[in-house]
Amino acid sequence: MIGVNVAKGVPQGSVSLVLAPDVSFLREDEAVFEAMVEGWKAQRIGGRGLKRASVEKTAAIVRRFQELTNEFPWRWSAQMFDEWMTDLVSARALAPTTIRSYQYAVRSFCAYLCSEHYGWVQECERRFGDHPTQICHEENTLKHLQDCEGRPGRRPLSRNEVQALLDRADSEVEARLDSGRKGALTAYRDATLLKVMYAWGLRDNEAAKLDITDFYRNPHAPQFGGYGMLHVRHGKSSAGGAPKRRSVVSMHDWAVEAIQDYIENVRPMAVKAKSSALWLTERGTRLGTKEIPDRFAYYRDEAGLDPDLTPHCLRLSYVTHLIENGVDPVFVQQQVGHAFQSTTAAYTAVSTDFKNRMLKDAISKVMLPSSRGDVQ
Repeated sequence: MIGVNVAKGVPQGSVSLVLAPDVSFLREDEAVFEAMVEGWKAQRIGGRGLKRASVEKTAAIVRRFQELTNEFPWRWSAQMFDEWMTDLVSARALAPTTIRSYQYAVRSFCAYLCSEHYGWVQECERRFGDHPTQICHEENTLKHLQDCEGRPGRRPLSRNEVQALLDRADSEVEARLDSGRKGALTAYRDATLLKVMYAWGLRDNEAAKLDITDFYRNPHAPQFGGYGMLHVRHGKSSAGGAPKRRSVVSMHDWAVEAIQDYIENVRPMAVKAKSSALWLTERGTRLGTKEIPDRFAYYRDEAGLDPDLTPHCLRLSYVTHLIENGVDPVFVQQQVGHAFQSTTAAYTAVSTDFKNRMLKDAISKVMLPSSRGDVQ
């Protein structure tokens, strides 16, 4: 949907809103390019409602492409784009997802310039005798050839590995308490954090930004008291939009006991100023998203687990273990906040034991009629 400027009745990002008409500039090509980028940003922020930080990041990619080619959009070609992609893939060895984000930025910018709604084609023809074209097409952009493009080592943990990780975190608390060393509160926080991330299937950012008020009662699970549901307010956004919210049903009694004990008995000893943050540092401030991988890595290494494992693997484990337990995939999809069930399926890597049970069940269903002489 095109954003409309109410006062002038023209689309956000149109030439008339970002470039003064009939004005000659000292460096005309640079001035027009800057107006193009600003118009594109205005269209994405004002018209599409995307987050400014995301738009700025995408605009930086377009500026980088312009600097490397030393040409302006009305003279860009598919060959220039192909040469840039070759350099990114061969020289810098970027991941497929990163390459795709670069391609998306340039393709989206070119689509904006070529659109009849914004007037850039006519403006460029009038000023430079040339016009922008779409330089990204099906033959020179990366396709999704597989559901999951992440590093193979980043996989779900087995149930034994999850238990080993949580046991190691718990033992850290006991060791610090027994020896009288500092850091017992921090260790208890870490142990509870890992349990919550696994038991509610959370991303790093979702976990870091939790408040103590995000837990509430679920009338269908009164046994959990005020911890029957978790309101995730900072879920992953789509295409630079606002964070997605979701409510996650509590399913593990041991995890509910752990978070309840932490909130009611441990966290109050760490509070140094008025704060609703669930996870507090030794200074009493909110634990940052970037600190979670470090805390996870410490206990992962102490437990002797695969060094490729990351905190996100706990989320993968949550999905996989629910599927193995026979939970409805649609329910699991809602729990983790995926827009499409195919995304949830890409997270799932069921264990060998589960596959063997499924195989035996399938064989029994096939062999049973055969024993009666029925044709299969």
